[in-house]
Amino acid sequence: MQLVNARDVKNVPGRPKTDELDAVWLAKLTEKGLLRPSFVPPAPIRVLRDYTRMRSDLTRDRTRYWQRLEKLLEDALIKISAVASTLKTLSTRDMIEALIAGQRDPQQLAGLARGRMRSKHAALTQALTGRFDDHHGELARILLDQIDGLDTQIATLTTRIEQLIDTLGQPATPAPNPAGGDNDSPHQQLPSTTGATHNAVRRLAEIPGLSPETAQLIIGDIGLDMIRFPTAGHLVSWAKLSPRAIQSGTKTGNGNTGKGNPYLKAVLGQAAATAARNHGTFLSERYRRIVKRRGKGKALVAVARSILVIIWHLLADPTARYHDLGPDHYDKRINTNRKVTRLVRELEALGHTVTLQPAA
Repeated sequence: MQLVNARDVKNVPGRPKTDELDAVWLAKLTEKGLLRPSFVPPAPIRVLRDYTRMRSDLTRDRTRYWQRLEKLLEDALIKISAVASTLKTLSTRDMIEALIAGQRDPQQLAGLARGRMRSKHAALTQALTGRFDDHHGELARILLDQIDGLDTQIATLTTRIEQLIDTLGQPATPAPNPAGGDNDSPHQQLPSTTGATHNAVRRLAEIPGLSPETAQLIIGDIGLDMIRFPTAGHLVSWAKLSPRAIQSGTKTGNGNTGKGNPYLKAVLGQAAATAARNHGTFLSERYRRIVKRRGKGKALVAVARSILVIIWHLLADPTARYHDLGPDHYDKRINTNRKVTRLVRELEALGHTVTLQPAA
C-alpha cells in the first residue's frame, strides 16, 4: 500500500468520474510505476511529530491570547506595552493582577515595578492612567486564566517530548515481528543508541536561528534517517523551498515554491528571520547579499533553504558539527586577478592610465 499525493492521481479531464473508474485508474498508474510514494516517517517519529505540532499550535494560541489581552488594555487606555518590552514580565503581570483586584491608582500600580522598570516610574504612571473598570477586569481574568492553562499544557508537552527524545536513537530497520503482526505500531521504538537523538538536537541547535525546541520540531517532521532523501536537494525540494523555473519557448520565469509542510516551513522561516537579524555569520551575510536585489521575501526563503541544507548534512553524518563559514566567505571566493583586471579595464575605458603597485 502506498500513500501518494492526490495531485498525481487526479482523474483525467473528460473521463467519467466514478469510484470504480478511479480505482481502475489508480491501478493502472501503480502498475506502470507512475506514482511516487509520499514520505511517511517511522511510527515513533510520527508520535514525536504529533507532540511537537501540538506544542506549536498551543504556543500560537497563547500568543493570540496575549495579543487579545494587550488589545483589552488599550481599550481601557492602559498603554503599559509602550513602556514595558512585553506583557510577559513579572512587573506587568503584577500590575495587571492589581488592576483586576480593583487597584486604580496609577502611582500605586507603578510602584509594583521590579528591577530596571523602577527607573521608568513617571512613564509607567502615565501609561497606567486610564479607564479600566470591572468589566475589563473580568475579561482580563479570563484571558490570564487561558494563558496560564496553556502554559501548563505546553510545559506538559515539553516534558513528554523530552521523554520521547530519550527513547529515540539512530534509525534502523526494525526486527521482524515473531507473531507475524504489523511492526508499524504507535508504541514501536527505534533501536536506540545512547544520547544519539539528544546529540542531534544539540547539533541542530548550534545553527544560527535554531533552538532546541525548533530542532525537536524539525526532527519530528523529517526524522533522523536521511536515506529517504539521497541529497540535500531532494529534502529541499520535498519541503518546497527549492527555486522553481517556468520555461515556455524563449521565455523563462520564476514560479512559486509551493505549499509544502506548513509546520516545517514556518519554523524554517522563523529561523531564517532570526539568523538574518544576527551579525557576523554566514547566514546573515547571505541574507544581506540577496535582499539588496531580490527583496526580503525571497531572501528569507533562500536563507531557510540554506538552513535546511545544513540540517541535511548534520543528520546524514552523525559525527558532523556545524561550522560557520563566516561573513567573509563570499569575499574569500572572489578571483582577485579577474576582479583587478575588470576594474583596470573599466578605468581605462574612462580615459585613465592605470599603474598597479603592490601594497606595502
